[in-house]
Amino acid sequence: MKKKRMNAPRAFRFRRFAGKAYSAFNSMHKVVNIGVLTAGMLVFAHATPTAAQTAGVASQPEMLPEEELEELEEVTVTAARVETPAGRAAKSVTVIRRAQIEQAPVQSIEELLNYVANIDVIQRGGHGVQADISLRGGSADQTAVLLNGVNFTNPHTGHYSFDLPVNLSDIERIEVIHGPAALVYGSGAFSGGINIVTKKEIDARLYANAKAGMYALHEAEVRGAAGVGQTKNSLSAGYRASDGYTAEHNSDYRLLDLLWQTAWEAGEASRLDLQMGYNRKQYGANTFYSALYPNQYEQTSAYVGSLKGSFGKALKCIPILYWNRHYDRFDLIRNTDTGRNFHRGDTYGANLVFQYTSRLGVTGLGGEWRREAIVSSNLGHPMTTPQGRYTHRDERTNTALTLEHTVEWKRLTVSAGALMSRNTLLESVRFYPSLSAVYRPLPALRFYTTWSRSTRLPTFTDLFYTTETHTADEGLKPERSESVDWGLRYSHPLVTASLTAYLMWGRDVIDWVRASGDQKWASWNLTGIDKQGVEAGLTFRPGERWPALGERTTLAVHYARMNQTCDSRGMESRYSLNYLRDKLTVQLNHPIYKGLSAGWYVRYQKRMGVFRKYEGTEDRGLHPFPAFSTLDLKLNYKQDNWNFYLHLNNLYDTYYYDIGNVPQAGRWLMGGVSYRLP
Repeated sequence: MKKKRMNAPRAFRFRRFAGKAYSAFNSMHKVVNIGVLTAGMLVFAHATPTAAQTAGVASQPEMLPEEELEELEEVTVTAARVETPAGRAAKSVTVIRRAQIEQAPVQSIEELLNYVANIDVIQRGGHGVQADISLRGGSADQTAVLLNGVNFTNPHTGHYSFDLPVNLSDIERIEVIHGPAALVYGSGAFSGGINIVTKKEIDARLYANAKAGMYALHEAEVRGAAGVGQTKNSLSAGYRASDGYTAEHNSDYRLLDLLWQTAWEAGEASRLDLQMGYNRKQYGANTFYSALYPNQYEQTSAYVGSLKGSFGKALKCIPILYWNRHYDRFDLIRNTDTGRNFHRGDTYGANLVFQYTSRLGVTGLGGEWRREAIVSSNLGHPMTTPQGRYTHRDERTNTALTLEHTVEWKRLTVSAGALMSRNTLLESVRFYPSLSAVYRPLPALRFYTTWSRSTRLPTFTDLFYTTETHTADEGLKPERSESVDWGLRYSHPLVTASLTAYLMWGRDVIDWVRASGDQKWASWNLTGIDKQGVEAGLTFRPGERWPALGERTTLAVHYARMNQTCDSRGMESRYSLNYLRDKLTVQLNHPIYKGLSAGWYVRYQKRMGVFRKYEGTEDRGLHPFPAFSTLDLKLNYKQDNWNFYLHLNNLYDTYYYDIGNVPQAGRWLMGGVSYRLP
């Protein structure tokens, strides 16, 4: 057996895959090498400037005798209109990998994102009940949400964009693009986008998980996968329930997720992916939308389906068809007709993308047709002939064309492109350009910069939601944003460090606001919001130098700070002005003894803005959001195919708010067991 040398220089070589999303390397007929990186380079939640690593490397590089050659499993990200290797697209992306998902003490995607310093997760109900995901101070409506590259962002309201039928065991990785990203994710990516990528390979024929804990919590999840002929198939089902965690009542929930996936491969360069799923949520919405009504209740259900292909090598064609139907019933007072609303939204569309790889670089040309429609008891225009409980409706169509080209010259990679978009709500054509560059003076060091523009149409809620607590404005204008990023990243087997600074300008930003003394929120275009921020991260892997500490021991510290200026005119803001100024996350994962390990997760954050505090129905006036910190722990014991774990969330029982008067869960203990059949 070859003896391992701890300090020997290392180089890693990608294999020349064929027929994969990253087969651009194969068409270039090159072996792509990356120096002084480790296989774990994308440690939990780093903001990573993804840029091509082929510059300055010969097709058959000379290897020093003492160098160790290791093959990396290629990582692809959707940092462009097509999936590309993480080393090709000149974008700043946060990637959360499967190993980090399994280590974290979480029950949902939303809770997982809460451990990322540069993501603001505004939770109303924990464990994936409902949360608004914010990037760089944007609202949930300004974040595009995709499942395997298919845009399922909810046009009704961003509160429902994560009503997706995905269990944690389904996820391969999560990709986050920070800042305006119209060229990548479409015109809805005002402040960025999140792409959830599920497993395509069969890593286990059977996976089963059961969990129980405080507040009558019980969960069960099962996933099966099998290959049949040229297809790989999987079916997963997950159920989560609790009687509620608040001292009051009405924080109970029942959640169900079902997901079917089939991947068909025919030859080296032809692939077809089918995904179909169902998501159902029923939950007490204690003060979710108004502190005056603690007995609110909501139940939603969503059906999603898509068919995505990938054909060709040097000239690749990627067609996509998709559909999402979302139902919502909301009770202002639970189990009564008071303020009850019904909504049904349909989003469907088609994408066609071409990618051509040549000696001049990689060129992408794409087109999209997207239809968004809603029928409702109160959203939209009155119907001539009501359909049962639905008396109003509205719809709009968006068409878009994208063109992007990436070129490499020695150590420099430059990518430029533009989105041309037309929506029936505007009746005009608008352009949203983007330009990115990455310079790598050393194999371990990269500098990058990005400039881009984006927009977002008002949601149906922004336009029409007029109730006992809200007043909407049908005349709202679309939001516009522009952003510039600068950053650097240093990667070494022992330590990884990153630093990003950005400026972002928002115009006609949509928010729900109210003047002092008003009881109703009103949708409004703010004049403008300017943002300045920094994001920094440091990950230390002491096991690389001192094996006795454990090869998987990692300490990651990340910090994000943002300042925001706006002419608020003395208004109280529901979303945009209550931004996260400071967020610090610390994660320590280490072995204890044999199969026993521990993961410690610390989070500190300070939110700016104010909220109106109520005690019962008594208005206690405006209060600033207090700073707070939480500590979570996961103990994990692995034995053969079995895994036993214990979650201790919010160990020192912090009482805090993410938004308004919605209290978050205090100390919560839960434990479980999982089994994996290879």
